[in-house]
Amino acid sequence: MTDAIRTPDVLLEGLPDFPWQARYRQVDGLRLAHVDEGDGPPVVFWHGEPTWSFLWRKVAPAVIAAGHRAILPDLPGFGRSDKPIDPDWYSYDRFTAEAARLVEDLDLRGATFVMHDWGGPIGLRVAVEHADRVSRLVILDTGLWTGRQKMSDAWWAFRNFVERTEDLPISFLVDGATKRSLSDEEKAAYDAPFPSVESKAGARAFPLLIPHEEDGPGAAEGRAVLEALAADERPMLFLWASEDPVLSVDIGERFAAAVGHSGIDHVIPDASHFLQEDQGPLIGEKIADWLRA
Repeated sequence: MTDAIRTPDVLLEGLPDFPWQARYRQVDGLRLAHVDEGDGPPVVFWHGEPTWSFLWRKVAPAVIAAGHRAILPDLPGFGRSDKPIDPDWYSYDRFTAEAARLVEDLDLRGATFVMHDWGGPIGLRVAVEHADRVSRLVILDTGLWTGRQKMSDAWWAFRNFVERTEDLPISFLVDGATKRSLSDEEKAAYDAPFPSVESKAGARAFPLLIPHEEDGPGAAEGRAVLEALAADERPMLFLWASEDPVLSVDIGERFAAAVGHSGIDHVIPDASHFLQEDQGPLIGEKIADWLRA
């Protein structure tokens, strides 16, 4: 058993524009949550740091309306999922294994993966290692950690802030990487899953998991995924924020080229790193139109 915090359900009720109920699975002693709405071919929306499935509330409706089944997991340590309190519990291997377990438990076939931030390294690895279950890839402001990547000054400032800040201000971090200002209700929704310092172990762990040397944990796995994707013929859609302070459009173009794609398909205007908050309905329509085509 893993010592973990379970956010009281009452704290995660009545959130703005998020009417969906959680569905739960028991995995290795943890209660893990996901949203499962709509009917049709499955589309899985993988969130990153320090967000949860609430991030996709303005994106998923257009995909559901286009005749798809939207699945919005909360990774362990986030959202309505249980939160192990030991920072050493969290690793790239473990996140990937838990994500793959969801795909297998739900017996998904022909899935589209929509991935943002840390949802990219996790979802892309699952897509490579379980290619028989994943048919299409939608990539938003993310990358793969190979130990060779160069990180921006803005990212290093963020990492150093996380490392020295025990009580991480979750909504402050999200609001600081959007073009628009979040409402008080939206900020409360990002803070709600984390009722204590101990519950933020996962949010604090993610930035420290990025390898910066070729022999760092997860670097070889990242390089293997990158190499596999470069030869992958599955359809890809690249959507990128116009004004991401950490992952610029230039970085997005280089990442697209590295995985054998022609480039960013749509630069999302007036959007920062959390582009779903700035342009959620537009992103949802772009994905829905692409799936229709």
